[in-house]
Order: sequence, then C-alpha cells, then structure tokens
Amino acid sequence: MATKSVYLCSQCAGQFPKWAGQCQDCGAWNTLTESTAPVTAKTAISKRFTEFIEPKAAQKLSSIQPSKTFRIASGQGELDRVLGGGLVPGSVVLIGGDPGIGKSTLLLQALSSMSESVSVLYISGEESVEQIALRAERLGISGDNIEIVADNMLERTLNSCQQIHPQVLVIDSIQTFYSDSFTSSPGSVTQVRETAAAFVRFAKQTGCVVMLIGHVTKEGALAGPRILEHMVDAVLYFEGDRSSSFRLIRGIKNRFGAVNEIGVFAMTDQGLKEVSNPSAMFISRQCKFSAGSVVLAAMEGTRPLLVEVQALVDKSPLANPRRLTVGLEPSRLAMILAVLHRHSGCSLFDQDVFVNVIGGVRIVEPAADLAIAMAILSSFQNKVLPPGLAVFGEIGLTGEIRPVQRGQERIKEAAKLGFEQILIPRANTVKTAKKNKKIYPLMHIDQITSLIRELS
Repeated sequence: MATKSVYLCSQCAGQFPKWAGQCQDCGAWNTLTESTAPVTAKTAISKRFTEFIEPKAAQKLSSIQPSKTFRIASGQGELDRVLGGGLVPGSVVLIGGDPGIGKSTLLLQALSSMSESVSVLYISGEESVEQIALRAERLGISGDNIEIVADNMLERTLNSCQQIHPQVLVIDSIQTFYSDSFTSSPGSVTQVRETAAAFVRFAKQTGCVVMLIGHVTKEGALAGPRILEHMVDAVLYFEGDRSSSFRLIRGIKNRFGAVNEIGVFAMTDQGLKEVSNPSAMFISRQCKFSAGSVVLAAMEGTRPLLVEVQALVDKSPLANPRRLTVGLEPSRLAMILAVLHRHSGCSLFDQDVFVNVIGGVRIVEPAADLAIAMAILSSFQNKVLPPGLAVFGEIGLTGEIRPVQRGQERIKEAAKLGFEQILIPRANTVKTAKKNKKIYPLMHIDQITSLIRELS
C-alpha cells in the first residue's frame, strides 16, 4: 500500500496536494493540515471505471408511499421534546458540548430508561468499563440490560455491533475512534469523517439509532470537519454555565422535528433532572424587585419561555464607556442604544451599560429588543417596574415597535404565571383579553419613557 502526503481542510474536508493559506473549496483561512492518506489500486480502478457502474432506477415522487415513523422514547421528556418526539430508527444524532457539561451522564440515563424496551449498547473510546460502572452507581442505575464495550477501533466496534444487534447505539466519543485503513491519528479530519460515515452507513442499513458524542473547540463549535454536521440527521448542543446547575440542550439541526427547540435540565448529585416549567425557574427572585429588571416573554423553538433581563446603567469614568452583554448579542445592544438616543432623547454616550439574562439562557431573537430597552431606561431613570409586568417586541431603526411571531402563545404563558400587565407591539394585540390582565399595545419607542413613569 502506497502513501502520500495531502492537506485536508478542517472545515469542508477538502483535499489538496500542497499547503495554502486559504481553502479553495470553502474559502476558510488557515484550515489546511497535513495528513497521510493511503492510495490503493482499488481506489484508482474505481475512479477509472465509474462510467461502467449500473445506475439505479428513478421513481416518481407521487408513487412513493412514506411509512409511518415509529419513534423510540428516550425516557427523558426534555430530550424527546428537542428530538421531535423521540428517536427515529435508523437516524444518527450528534450531541456536542463542553467537557464535563453532562453529555455522557444524559445518554447513560437515557439508555437506562430505553433498555427496558429495546436493546442498547454503549461503546466508550475514552473511559474504561470500570469508570462507567462507577458513574452508573453514582446515578443509581443498575445497568442490568445495558451492554458496554470499551474500544475505539472502528472495525472491532462494528463487529461487536453485528454480534449484539443493538437498537440504540451510543458512541462516546467520535473524535477518539480510528480506522486501520488510514494512518492518521484519531481525531484527525480523515479519521473523524470516515468513522462517522461508517456509523451512518451502519445506522441506515440496520435501522439502529446511533447517538454520537462530539467534542467542541474553544470557540464552542463541534471539533472536526464541518461535513460531520451535514452527515448526521440531528445536531444537539448541550449548553450551560458550570457555576450553575441548569443545563440546556438545543436542537441546531433536526430532519425529523423542529430546530432551535430546547430542553431544560438541572444537574443534581443523582444526575440530570428534567425541568418541566423552566419559566418559573428563570424568573424566580429571592430579593425585592429593583430598577433595571424586566421579564421577557421569549420563544425557544415552539416553547414560550419567560426570562428575566437585567440592565445596569452607571456613569462611566472612561473615555470609551463599556457596553457588555451576557446571553444577548452585543451588536443588538449597540443598535438599541442608538435608537434610544435618536428617537427617545435618551443620551447614554457617557454611561457604562451592562445587560444580562438571568439563568445562563442565551436569547438571539429580536423579540428581546423591547425588554432590553425597558431595562436600560428603568436603570437609567432609577424607576422600578412592577413585578407583574412582562414585555416582548422588536424595535426597528426608525423607532417603531414591530410585531413578532407567536405573540398569542407568549401572552398565554405570561398570564399562566400570574403576569397581569403585558407590553406588546400593537400588531400583536389580541381581540379578547382575559380578566385581570391589562395589555399595553405600543407603536413607537417614544411611548416607553412616559409608560415607565406611569407604571413605576
């Protein structure tokens, strides 16, 4: 077997005979790394005689009758919610997250629940079977029906799967596996791509659900080539602050359900526990309500979620005042400050502005604009907003309060948790309001200043 040196792009997995600063396929900079790939006669022959391969017959789309999708319940309601109702046989799910966030714990608990109805197999390339047994003992998992193998060689792993015939397979983690067909080390672009492709083929051919655990880089992206996310059916990110006990699992890609759906867990000494009512958790307050705090009625996927947004505005001793955000986009804060200055006469050029979303939640939707503006003005004017107030709405560059999607569901969630006053865009006004609930429809940002005086 002959070998040659090639350069692989870590973003698109493109191959090049020599190094370059920019990938010619995807345009990424400084992503080419040297790797040794085998070149066999079989590869050359397959390329030479591709034209002689008999093509598959085409079918009319109207003649195909899709079968009803049967889903396997994971036993974790929040995980099933993110997956769209459960695991689809033959699907491949990729779960990424920071080290120690709880990925292995979550899947071990899920396997414990699924093992009562289906056959499961846990293959670890990082830990020994004794380490996994210690974790199971700590979590209170008996593991009578869970098969465990400690191995990271692709060929041996597939042979084990052929003998056990699992219906659910967990690979922990994909970056530790390697194939003897390639001379590069585990975790390289070639090994990650080829081993993942082998597990995808195994899932499609056998109908087994394959759940891959993936490492992340220091930027928070999944390690390995970007093609890894395209190969699988669902990509989930496990998020959370290590100083907090709460964990969020977010669906980034899902071929069998909605994307951007979230599930909420709490990390305890007995593992991860589901949080069925996250809104009550994120808006719980231990002290008296103060200026600069407002409750936002947000949407995460199809779930309405109430979170507390806090702002602190203070005189800056610096020539360039600081603008810092936690859980929000910094560019969004800069835009809102500019709109407040232009259309409401609120000058904050000499003020430090800090905005934070309580509970470690990350909000990216524009419906948070109105809550951010209300919190900033409340802190700047030192006006305390009533605790029974919830807001949502998008702010345009001309100062108008624009409508957002699923306004009715946000209003219902706020009313369910006892919020009697709700600030909304006028276009989201409902025809009938429930008793003991006052809705303030807004059209322009200049209405906020007078409304804060009225409510405080």
